[in-house]
Amino acid sequence: MRVFLFCFLVIMISFACESDQQNNILPRVQVNETLNLSNPEFINLQVAGGWSYANGGISGLIVYNLNGNSFKAWERSCPHLKPSTCTRMTVENSFKMKCHCDQSEFNILNGSPLTAGINFGAREYKATLINATTLKITNF
Repeated sequence: MRVFLFCFLVIMISFACESDQQNNILPRVQVNETLNLSNPEFINLQVAGGWSYANGGISGLIVYNLNGNSFKAWERSCPHLKPSTCTRMTVENSFKMKCHCDQSEFNILNGSPLTAGINFGAREYKATLINATTLKITNF
């Protein structure tokens, strides 16, 4: 029984390590942004499915309102390319993020690549709703 438990734990740990690929293409930067959702530039974030661009990160942020209470915050830099003038993603059709350098696309709900051959998903930052009008975005 102990051997079985030990083997099971070793297998689980190895799978956890493999799925946590590090993206070394994008530099690490500190993100600590507070958004006032009452401001006109964030009015779309007041409804589920709404999104907005914000300052922060390497090339800015894409912030998405999942369901009215939960938010996602994504780095605008294309995750598979070194930052440059064309690697700033934009939102298209309110459900995907697009990198215009190579036309690659990413799911706005979970950051996963929608384009074959892309190995990294969009970099996600922690988005915490502090109160009805304040959203905190960090990477710590």
